Amino acid sequence: MNEIKKYINFIKEVEGLKSVTRTACMQSGRQESTAEHSWRLTLFIAITAKQFPELDYEKLLFMSLIHDLGERYSGDQSAVLLSNRGEKTKVERDAIEKLASFLPSEIGKQIITLWQEYEEGVTKEAVFVKALDKAETIIQHNQGQNPQDFNYEFNLTYGLKYFEGEVFLKDLRAELDRETSDKIVNKSI
Repeated sequence: MNEIKKYINFIKEVEGLKSVTRTACMQSGRQESTAEHSWRLTLFIAITAKQFPELDYEKLLFMSLIHDLGERYSGDQSAVLLSNRGEKTKVERDAIEKLASFLPSEIGKQIITLWQEYEEGVTKEAVFVKALDKAETIIQHNQGQNPQDFNYEFNLTYGLKYFEGEVFLKDLRAELDRETSDKIVNKSI
């Protein structure tokens, strides 16, 4: 199969992410999709990451676009409900490898490697993407029209370790925690 056909087939296959819903709801009350989350995360990174010239900007953007590709087949698994992180990682790795097989081998391998780097969460780029991934999710939780029994308290502990390094990330987290606390107080009124 020629390379052009491979790229087209990959893009056709990942279209399924547009239909994978997440537990968070948008302001309209409709559940967001994984594709919508990944788009907003990538935009968030694009507008903030230039403050950190030591980070590989292109890697950040690409990592944010592919970080949830593994949900194409397994769907989103809420961190609140997740009981087995190892199983989730295995299922998503299998999905990433399947999706990568649609592409020419060099780019397919790059996606697998970049996804693995994100999953391990130890490089500066992976930590930054993970922090903003958690931040975008918390923003959506606080912004969305969620069910009455939505667990906003979870936001206060979600992904804390990724916000420990940079002042920007600490300040971002402090603001998100303020918004979450306001949401909790207003929910109980």
